[in-house]
Formats: sequence, structure tokens, C-alpha cells
Amino acid sequence: MSATTELSAGGIGERFGHGACVMCGANNPWSLGVSFGPDGEGGVKTVFTPDLRLQGYDGMLHGGVSAALLDAAMTHCLFHRGVRAVTGDLRVRYMHPVPCDETLNIKARVTEETPPLCRLQAELTLNGRVLVRAQATFCEVPPREE
Repeated sequence: MSATTELSAGGIGERFGHGACVMCGANNPWSLGVSFGPDGEGGVKTVFTPDLRLQGYDGMLHGGVSAALLDAAMTHCLFHRGVRAVTGDLRVRYMHPVPCDETLNIKARVTEETPPLCRLQAELTLNGRVLVRAQATFCEVPPREE
């Protein structure tokens, strides 16, 4: 896959049983290899350049991939806080088409924590313009048994 990402999360997903994830898993040969790092404001961020194999309509990133990228960002936001959780509700707002072969910025942050629930939001932007926005509720799950 020639989609590219920057920033390294140091294998944080593997520590939470996420190593085979199709979006970020280091142990999945089909993974997009997306990794997230702290944004300095309590959230996470990454840059991602999708290639044309991820398109829906000609030259546009498939909407499901956009949603999955934002879900992954929110998941990693929780990982960086030491929380292992699963998505309970995901609402995605597509505001503008997302081009392939452009470097996209993705950010996520926690907006509310009431254990075992966490609410988060994420944005996919290009040159400062919000193209896709998501809000989600995650439910904390017990640590994996080794």
C-alpha cells in the first residue's frame, strides 16, 4: 500500500490488543499503517496521504475509509490516555469531498469522560479546511488477559 503516514505511536496499539488492526496494525500485512502521536493539547494527530486504491468516486477517498480513519484517531486518543475501549456510537458528517493523493491532517480529542463511557470528536482536514468531522461514544473494556 502506498498510502503514507507520519508520526510514530511506538506500537501503542499492540499494547492494547490492536496489533492486527486494518487501519493501524503493525502485524497486519493489509494495514494502512496509520500511526498517531500526541498533539500537545491532550489529543492525538497524524498526517495521512491516501492513494487511489482507497477511492470511492474517481479521485475521492471512500467515505467508509474517512470514517474508519476518524474512528482510529479517537481509539488512539484513548490508548494514549491508557484506556482500552470500543466504539459504541459513531456519527460522521461529510462536509466536503476528500481528495486522494493529498496530505490530510487528522486530529482527535476527548470531550467528556464518565467511566465506562468516553465521548470524543475527530476531524479530517486539508489546508485548515474541515472535510469530515466525527463524534463518537466509546465504552471502556477490561484489559486483555495475556
